[in-house]
Amino acid sequence: MLTIDALKARGSKVEEGLARCMNNESFYLRLAGMALKDGNFESLRAALESNDAKGAFEAAHALKGALGNLSLTPLYEPASALTELLRAAKPGDPVPPAAPPLADALFAALADHLSLLD
Repeated sequence: MLTIDALKARGSKVEEGLARCMNNESFYLRLAGMALKDGNFESLRAALESNDAKGAFEAAHALKGALGNLSLTPLYEPASALTELLRAAKPGDPVPPAAPPLADALFAALADHLSLLD
C-alpha cells in the first residue's frame, strides 16, 4: 500500500514533498501515485530502445521534475543523473553507453514503488 511510511522506508524525503503539498498527506499520496504511473517512464523506455538520446533526455527531464517535487529520492536520483548525462543530446544522437545502467536503476526503483500500488 502506498503510504508515507512505505515511501520513507524506501528512502524518499517525504517531509520535503509533503511541505510542497501544504502537508496534505492524501494530496501528496495521490500525486505520488500519479507520478509512478507517469507516461514519461514508457517514453523513456521507448527512446532508449530506439537509441534516441534526445527523446530519452526529454522524458528523463520531465520525470526528474515530477519526482524531485515529490522528493521520491530513489527514483529522482537516477532520473536526475540520466537527465544530466543526456542534457547535451541533439536530434539523431545515439544513447551513450552510460545511460542504460542509470535507466536500469530508475526502472528497478519504479518497479519497487509500483508494488506499493497493488
